[in-house]
Amino acid sequence: MTSNLKSICKTLRLAYVNEIYEDIPFENPTQFLDELFQKELQFREEAKSERLIKKAKFTQKKSLSSFQWNEQIHFPAHIDSEELCKVDFIGRRENLILTGAPGTGKTHLATGIGYEACKRGLEVRFYRVSDLAESLEKAWRDGKLAQFRGRFKSVDLIILDEMGYVPFNKEGAELLFQLISDWYEQKSLIITSNLEFSQWNRVFSDSRLTAALVDRVIHHAHILNFTGDSFRVTNALSRQR
Repeated sequence: MTSNLKSICKTLRLAYVNEIYEDIPFENPTQFLDELFQKELQFREEAKSERLIKKAKFTQKKSLSSFQWNEQIHFPAHIDSEELCKVDFIGRRENLILTGAPGTGKTHLATGIGYEACKRGLEVRFYRVSDLAESLEKAWRDGKLAQFRGRFKSVDLIILDEMGYVPFNKEGAELLFQLISDWYEQKSLIITSNLEFSQWNRVFSDSRLTAALVDRVIHHAHILNFTGDSFRVTNALSRQR
C-alpha cells in the first residue's frame, strides 16, 4: 500500500485495512469492499472487547462456554440459562443475585456473564466487595469520594463478588450503601454471596441499612441459588483417590 493510501486510511481511522487488504480475495469491486470493511468492523469490535475486558479488571478469565450448568443451580420461574446468557437483563437495568455455598460456581458464572457483556460492547467493572469497601473508605479519607463515584457513570454492569465473606466497619457499610443507592435502577448488578439475605446483617451491622440495601438489590432481580458440594473440594478429593 502506498504512503498516500496509508495516510488516507489513517485520516479515515481505518486501523486494519492496511494490514488485511492483501488477504481479501478479489472477485469484483463490490465483493472486495464488502469483505474488506466487514473485516475492519470485526477487528474493531474485537479490539473494543479486549479494551473493555481489561478495564473490567476481572480476577480470572472465565467464559460462559466453559461453565458447567447442572441441576443444583435453581432458577426462578421467569428465566433460564439460555435467556441469562443473552445478557439482555443488563440493558433492562435488572440485577442478578447468585447465592450459595463457596466453590459452587457463582464467581465463574458472574465472570462469564461479564466477559460476554464486554464482547457485546458493554462496560463492566468487577470488584471483590471487601476491596470496593476499602477503596471507598480511602477515597472518603482523601476527599475524593465524588471523583470515585463518578468512575461508574458510563458503566453498564458492576459485579460485586463475595458479599458476606468479610464484615464491614460502620463507615465502609454506609459508603457501600450510598454507592449501591446511586446505581439503583441506573446500573445492572451481579452479586455473589454465600449468605442468605436474612444473614446480610452479619456484614452490615445496622439492621435498617441492611433492610434498605436488600430492598434495592432484589428489586428487578433474578435470584439463583447454588446448592451442592464445592467443586474445589470435590476435585481435591478425587485427586487423592
